[in-house]
Amino acid sequence: MTRIITLLATGSTGLVAGLFAAFAYAVMPGLRRVDDETFVRTMRGINVAILNPVFALLFGGALVLAIAAAVLGRNGESRWWLAAGAVLYLATIAITLAANVPLNVALENGKDSASSLRAAFETPWTAWNVARTVTSLGSFMSLAAAGVRAAA
Repeated sequence: MTRIITLLATGSTGLVAGLFAAFAYAVMPGLRRVDDETFVRTMRGINVAILNPVFALLFGGALVLAIAAAVLGRNGESRWWLAAGAVLYLATIAITLAANVPLNVALENGKDSASSLRAAFETPWTAWNVARTVTSLGSFMSLAAAGVRAAA
């Protein structure tokens, strides 16, 4: 059972890491090239579209699965990798909830000019997204390492 949960945790954290990485290396650099009005309208649209059942299941499920894998595998050889995977994914959630989500809400509810909204949003959101990309990738790699150790 622990192997299956570790596999599911690895897959879900990998998908979340991939999403955040895609924003870091493709979406935000692409949006950097558009005018302020287009940037704000596009990010508002993305922020609404991302709130869907698939994202919710992956984003929240990855945490539940990573913690479950760490708890169930606490006595195995891979325990430190599993624990690292859970802690790093918890950091991903914390960054998202403490930094990215409030910036999204401020952008959504902002009444200032598109230029002002973009100036307050783009740089910090991008920096925090890179941070959560690193933590989610670290989680994925830790869980993958645990899976490799368990299979050896």
